[in-house]
Amino acid sequence: MKILIVVDMQNDFVNGCLGTPEAREIVPAVVDKVKNWDGAVLFTRDTHFDNYLETQEGKNLPVPHCIQGTHGWDIIDELKPFVTEDNVFDKPTFGSTRLMEYFNPETDCIWSYNSDFGGLDIESITLIGVCTDICVISNAMLLKAEMPEVPIIVDAYCCAGVTPASHVTALNAMSACQIKVENVVDRVLEKMAKIREIIVNEQNRQS
Repeated sequence: MKILIVVDMQNDFVNGCLGTPEAREIVPAVVDKVKNWDGAVLFTRDTHFDNYLETQEGKNLPVPHCIQGTHGWDIIDELKPFVTEDNVFDKPTFGSTRLMEYFNPETDCIWSYNSDFGGLDIESITLIGVCTDICVISNAMLLKAEMPEVPIIVDAYCCAGVTPASHVTALNAMSACQIKVENVVDRVLEKMAKIREIIVNEQNRQS
């Protein structure tokens, strides 16, 4: 079975206090990939509490976000139809240790206690979502360490970083660790096409 992990596609990271244009830009591609995925789809949900500013992360990033039970903590509306109680993993840190426990690294299959997918062999695990340079890379590296013989894939077209530069840096780091990075060029070509369109429209407007 192929596994798709959608990392932290939550309101605060897309439209909220830590949202970025790049995160909003990938939403249609993420929804399309989830909708057409042939396999299991899992979600991670960044989860903090009222004491966030007292934590190490809160001291380094003093922006309260993804506080459990708030609108910002929720998965974005476009993906809610695909979220169930059984396929979402709350995580208080960048990487989800609970998600790692879902898999059996000794046999490269899903733990048998899961009624839907128990005991099925894992063909590959693909990660998409935000932020490429924080939670996507953290979970990809954990998965690679837990299951070195399972192909770990990151779809760059469906990921966004804190900045475009840090997005690329994280993709390069994962590639160096034998995580397969797909569709790196597609987003760049798409942006170049949009820039060309803007330039042509501006030229036509001035002529």
